[in-house]
Amino acid sequence: MEHLINIDNGGTLTDICVWDGSSFSFTKTLTTPYDLSECLFDGISKASKALYGETDLERLLHHTAHIRYSTTQGTNALVERKGPVIGLIVEEPGVVDEMRSGSDSARALFDDLVGTRVERVDTSLEADTLERSLVQKVNALTTNGAARIVVIGDTPEAEAAIRTVLLRTFPRHLLGSVPFLYSWEFVPDRLRARRGWSSVINTFLHPVMEGFLFQAQARLREHKVSNPLLVYRNDGASSRVAKAVALKTYSSGPRGGLEGTRALAESYGLEHVLMMDVGGTTTDVGLVEDGVIRTTRRGAVEGAPTSFAMSDVHSSGVGGSSIIAVRDGAITVGPRSVGAAPGPACFGLGGKEATITDVNLLLGVLDPASYLGGQMSLDAARSEAVIRSTIAEPLGISLEEALVRMEQAYYATMAGAVGHLAEDRTTLAAFGGAGPMSACGAAELAGVKTVLVPRMAAVFSAFGISFSDIGKTYEAAVEDRSAPGLASLADQLASRAERDMFQEGYALEGCTLQWTLVGEDARGEAVDDAPYARGEAPAVSGEQLSLRLEVNANLPHSPLADHSAAVRQAAISAGSRSVRMSATLCAELPVYVLDDQPHGAHAEGPAIVEGPFFTARVSAGWELDVTSNGDLILTDPR
Repeated sequence: MEHLINIDNGGTLTDICVWDGSSFSFTKTLTTPYDLSECLFDGISKASKALYGETDLERLLHHTAHIRYSTTQGTNALVERKGPVIGLIVEEPGVVDEMRSGSDSARALFDDLVGTRVERVDTSLEADTLERSLVQKVNALTTNGAARIVVIGDTPEAEAAIRTVLLRTFPRHLLGSVPFLYSWEFVPDRLRARRGWSSVINTFLHPVMEGFLFQAQARLREHKVSNPLLVYRNDGASSRVAKAVALKTYSSGPRGGLEGTRALAESYGLEHVLMMDVGGTTTDVGLVEDGVIRTTRRGAVEGAPTSFAMSDVHSSGVGGSSIIAVRDGAITVGPRSVGAAPGPACFGLGGKEATITDVNLLLGVLDPASYLGGQMSLDAARSEAVIRSTIAEPLGISLEEALVRMEQAYYATMAGAVGHLAEDRTTLAAFGGAGPMSACGAAELAGVKTVLVPRMAAVFSAFGISFSDIGKTYEAAVEDRSAPGLASLADQLASRAERDMFQEGYALEGCTLQWTLVGEDARGEAVDDAPYARGEAPAVSGEQLSLRLEVNANLPHSPLADHSAAVRQAAISAGSRSVRMSATLCAELPVYVLDDQPHGAHAEGPAIVEGPFFTARVSAGWELDVTSNGDLILTDPR
């Protein structure tokens, strides 16, 4: 089969995972924030070398069926407020109060993105008067700095009237014309505050995503690549760039991790798996329970409600590049991060603040010569200088004591991110570059006895994307609940799906279709649902109904081995490493190279496991087992 390339673009590192039909090859590269297409092509070039033994970008690109791409850039742009200034044209000013009536974070988001740039228009005016009024409103908004405008009408008909006038008055082909987004056209959500928020956030994210993605697609065309770049979404499916909704890229990386977590949970028969995805800046926590990813029907962004389903992922400001500092006499971890540039002090790129990467280097957990597969050499002297000046000296303690306290503070912060979701049956799936190093320590504090570290932990979100398909989801309000009325609405959705899937390169008859009739309360929250079949009018409770269609064009997924046949045997040590166990004690710990272990390999901690692009620390009292998939399972039998 042709290859499938999966890419997860983070704030610090970009992960690339290639499936060739029988096995995975993968690599990592530093994210290039000044030009994201640079790290994309650099990563694919590195992947070609891992696959072929030499760099051959053209060969890999021309033997690839799809490139599925997930990025945190939209999420980061929203966090940093790096996007266009937005203005609103509303039919009723009450929608502003409704949008600002939620959490403090939602009010802050509104003030940052929109502020006072709101104009009301009366759609009952005569045509000429309405046109003059709209021109004045648009001019006022643009004078006030608005670069894009969202129109929020109470009904589709009211918005259509505004749209007709604005298209005639401000035609899109004119240079300098202001882009408009019409809320009902974007998402047919009857709750106007949620529809308004969806439209505002999408408008903010759109140019951020558009500029990079179309640039990357253009570079692919320069290499004569005919297959389109696919954008991975936060609902677990992918679509081509031109058919992607910017809002659905928000938090898409963690969804990839959850898809991979679900696949491993099913393979190992795990009932309750907590995902702990530790990136450079944040730790994302999600849940797979009884084989189902926990999602919310109407997701939220910084406390602002949206009209789309999202994975129920919680992020905390602690990662491998989070700054460890002293505040008011106590050691704190995050939420500020050194990111990829300058990065941790040991990177030697000018970092002057301490991170857990610096700590683990000086503790002896990390091998300075093999970090990132030997792609980067770490400088212990820089780490020591930074930790002495920012931690040890302010607290009046030794370097050794500072290292131990910093590690414990990091464990405690990590445990705080996951502990509230832990149960007796919980398995902690720890991945991301920094996850395996701290998994046992965090799990002990959170009361978790089993940790799963995937062999592909360092690129796990990219690996998880490999379980996604090309898909679309459609939803429409049901006005006529009769069987003929539902059939007519279903025909409209099917027609849209047929057109969109054709543009993705797939015929609708070859896709998997799932129809659902959803009963909702007055706020549009689901209270009941039932499968829908044409010609039926199933009994579904709720004040209002919606018809949902999910369409998937299935792509090949990698099979996972059955672990039950693995025979336990002694793990093979590759040597030892001196690791600091306390402020006064260092010990020689065995080092196990994960890829050199037979399936069923077993050992007892304390120990160090070197995986591909990651290092795992196995605490004293814990045991390690290598599965038939080459994954690492750590258990605390005490």
